Amino acid sequence: MPPRAWYARSDAARISLHGTWRFRLSATATAEDDSFARPDFDDAQWEDLRVPGHWALKGHGAPAYTNTAYPFPVDPPRVPDENPTGDHRHLFDLPEGWGEGPAVLHFGGVESCARVWLNGQELGHFKGSRLPHEFEVGHLLRPRRNVLAVRVHQWSSGSYLEDQDQWWLPGIFRNVSVHRRPEGAVVDHFVHAGFDHVTGQGTLRVDCAPAGRVTVPELGLDLATGESASVPVRPWTAERPHLYHGELVTPGERIPLRIGFRTVRVEDGLLKVNGRRILLRGVNRHEFHPRYGRTVGPEAMRRDLLLMKRHNINAVRTSHYPPHPAFLDLCDELGLWVIDECDLETHGFAQQGWRGNPVDDARWEPALLDRARRMVERDKNHPGIVLWSLGNECGTGRGLSAMAAWMRERDPSRPLHYEGDRSCADTDVYSRMYADHAEVERVGQRTETPLSDPELNARRRELPFILCEYAHAMGNGPGGLSEYQRLFERYERCQGGFVWEWIDHGLRQQTSDGEVFHAYGGDFGEELHDGNFVCDGLVFPDRTPSPGLIEFKKVIEPVRIEGGSGGGTDGSGGADGSADTVRITNLHDFADLDHLAFRWTYEVEGEVRGDGGLAVPPLAPGESVELKLPAPPVVADDGREAFWTVRSVLAEDTAWAKAGHEVAWGQLPATRRVATPPAPAPALATPRRGEGNVIVLGPGIFDATTGTLGYLDGIRLTGPRLDVWRAPTDNDEAAPWQPEPRPATEWRRIGLHRMRHRVDAVETGPDALVVRTRVAPAGTDLALRAVYCWTAERDVLRLAMAVDPEGDWPGPLPRMGVRMSVCGSLRLAEWYGGGPGEGYPDTRAAARVGRWSMPVDAMQTPYVRPQENGARPGVRWAQVTRSDGSGMRIEGDPEFFFTARRWPVEELDTARHTTDLTPGDSVWLHLDHAQHGIGSQSCGPGVLPQHRLEVAPARFSFAFSSLRGPHISLALDPQ
Repeated sequence: MPPRAWYARSDAARISLHGTWRFRLSATATAEDDSFARPDFDDAQWEDLRVPGHWALKGHGAPAYTNTAYPFPVDPPRVPDENPTGDHRHLFDLPEGWGEGPAVLHFGGVESCARVWLNGQELGHFKGSRLPHEFEVGHLLRPRRNVLAVRVHQWSSGSYLEDQDQWWLPGIFRNVSVHRRPEGAVVDHFVHAGFDHVTGQGTLRVDCAPAGRVTVPELGLDLATGESASVPVRPWTAERPHLYHGELVTPGERIPLRIGFRTVRVEDGLLKVNGRRILLRGVNRHEFHPRYGRTVGPEAMRRDLLLMKRHNINAVRTSHYPPHPAFLDLCDELGLWVIDECDLETHGFAQQGWRGNPVDDARWEPALLDRARRMVERDKNHPGIVLWSLGNECGTGRGLSAMAAWMRERDPSRPLHYEGDRSCADTDVYSRMYADHAEVERVGQRTETPLSDPELNARRRELPFILCEYAHAMGNGPGGLSEYQRLFERYERCQGGFVWEWIDHGLRQQTSDGEVFHAYGGDFGEELHDGNFVCDGLVFPDRTPSPGLIEFKKVIEPVRIEGGSGGGTDGSGGADGSADTVRITNLHDFADLDHLAFRWTYEVEGEVRGDGGLAVPPLAPGESVELKLPAPPVVADDGREAFWTVRSVLAEDTAWAKAGHEVAWGQLPATRRVATPPAPAPALATPRRGEGNVIVLGPGIFDATTGTLGYLDGIRLTGPRLDVWRAPTDNDEAAPWQPEPRPATEWRRIGLHRMRHRVDAVETGPDALVVRTRVAPAGTDLALRAVYCWTAERDVLRLAMAVDPEGDWPGPLPRMGVRMSVCGSLRLAEWYGGGPGEGYPDTRAAARVGRWSMPVDAMQTPYVRPQENGARPGVRWAQVTRSDGSGMRIEGDPEFFFTARRWPVEELDTARHTTDLTPGDSVWLHLDHAQHGIGSQSCGPGVLPQHRLEVAPARFSFAFSSLRGPHISLALDPQ
């Protein structure tokens, strides 16, 4: 049947065919004949299979992941004989009172090709996995024992159009249903609901076949279909998604309508909704569930969108196919801008220079147009959809032009998007993937590299710009988000973008011991695979937010809270670096601030000393106000550090969060940490020789040969010693197509993962122990000279480190600091500094200065592929303790990165899955003077220059002391 608009409810009967079906899997498409479609066929020897679902996730065959390569020989339109084929049978009855007459059998999504029979009669076949297909079946239905038979082939010619960087998962994975279509029922309808931002008038027209009437009680409208009316309305936006409830009535059916009035245009070189430029704070979203693959239920969809809204995300690109229509209903309801993307990607042809690419082959044009029509007709009534996308990574060709021409004719109310054609010949926006910050700035200035065609070049220069993919969220990261966001705000042409991507596609598995982990490419014996490149989301497979999502929420806050006039880039305001005013800026596109309340907290060294409300006027979008902060509840005049934290929270409950939910925050220094005039210096301890070849210095006992600290006031430990290696992140590893040198490759080439430590001298003086070392890898003359200068006073052991490089180092270091192991019973960590989550030089916007406490195990970030994680930035002091409060305290000068974990970095480096990490008998501490940034080089740009850890002399110090039982943490000793 021709495609039509989808609607979730009507008064016409429908039945779901979800449930247990009978199933048989064959290795090839021709292994079995079609006798299974006969109603009397005996399927007693078949197995049960839950539909919707994927047979590869239920023990029949296995899933496979590739990013771009086709997992079969490229010979379009042919596919191999080895073509897993699933035969399905389902028996169903009609409900009482169903009656006779037309009815439709609806398939929401089947991968990749289906052939269908009902009661022994073949209905036909279809392709286009993530699009609906329907057959007229009223004449074949009977009251009892209807037999639906479906043969699904894993591979078909359609597979060449669905190379979409995800698991290849065959099966009937979306809803199957039968819809009663009484005489006079709606064949199709198109809701046109524009908004004039000048007059405030909304214009409604509903086209429908057959003709009927439309009522919208709230607006007092009662119209014939095809008739227009203009009335004052509240417009629909992602910030305030107002929907009017109406009803469409034809002689045979009543359909509820949810109408959002809005107008989308590209004008003045900008993408505008309701006359205003919008800034897309978006994510790309695949449909994925760690147990059920692309079968995603309504609860998971709603959870996704609630998480997005609660993390300030306002836009979704449906990569790389139309989602389940219920997801779009939720976007309309909760408020997200949507780029709806066609079920089309031919990325695998790029490996052969796009030779044979279907989108530039006239024979494929009907298939491409069919996919375009099925998307647009199904989804055309959703106000949240502001752009249609022709597809993803298909190269260029006449097929895309044909799709664009048809879309423009059918729905001129929405602009068109496609990234793959840099000329923008068929699009209304200029879109790029993974453009680095410098390119984005050039585009913002409209000085990007020109096209050879002057006419196309001039046209493209006038188009708005979006990054349809950026900030690759693979593993630890992405870095550089703040710098991107500032460019989006600085240049009006740069209208934001979509982080790649929303969720890690790890499939839930268990070890033989029942321990859960998430599998990725290669874990199922695939012939070709792309490893953990399928795990590149802002949420983990179980939809737990990653540190990347927390960082993204902070970076894209729709309210900016910073120090007032006279302050620097750190938000300070006073002449001494302290803040006495706060500046509030409304970064919403449409909403004022009347839906938010503002609160302040005053903390001294992480302890709350006062809080209250802050009266902020309901600023219009783009407006700012500077407000006086209250007098500090206490004055930290003893050298201790104090901060104001100002938060904006929801004033009332919304559809996506309760009142009090935090939308934005800013932290302003009230007083700086300063050194108080020192008391008379206590006498420094003198190193002395002890029994057993040890040196005793204050509370520390050292190996006299190596100078290594072994005990601190009775606490057994090993180290600290200089460390520059980290278990490379996915961004350190970088994508294979990224230019050399890729960070981790270069680090391993140099040998940073196998550094050797040579002790050149262990020297004792009247008040210090000095250990001189050279740290270097084999096979090179590159080295780091590290001098450890130990002193002690009372019960505090102090280490001053001096590190100087030797040789011509070719690139940055992963880290610069010391690591040590302590007794595994020290399982509770507490620190004063950035937190509560991890942060690195270019991913620390969300790190709030405070006093934090958690078990060491909770400090780990469970990336699907283990890698460097868990560093807390800007730490002034940290301590690790037992349950009774005894343990060790560490103070740093300057602030440091603090990491604690129950396995050494070498084990983290070699682990492939979280279950490969086994807690040992020690807790390993990293106290880092500096860390290399994270970047986004797993697919995007690398670390920005200001966040690189260049090889240079370094000076830093730590103070170590023991904690004896129940304790009260002290402020950092400024000395």
